[in-house]
Amino acid sequence: MQHYWFKPKRYGFGASPSSWQGWALTIAYVAAITALGIWFGSDAAIVDQRVTPFAIIVAALTIIFAGIAWRTTEGGFRWHWGDDK
Repeated sequence: MQHYWFKPKRYGFGASPSSWQGWALTIAYVAAITALGIWFGSDAAIVDQRVTPFAIIVAALTIIFAGIAWRTTEGGFRWHWGDDK
């Protein structure tokens, strides 16, 4: 029996955390993006040189996060129009 970390939204596309693992992953993702933003924006004189590396790292972390969320979502990601019942 597989334990799912995320549950699909009732309406729309996506999922929300439904277990401690899902919440831990989401909090870690938000903390990593926040820390990167603070670190990359810490020196205003060279912030324009850091935009591209920041965007690449954020994109990579987002792809990893979305991949893990997709694999651990009950029923996967798809569009929902409400209750399937």
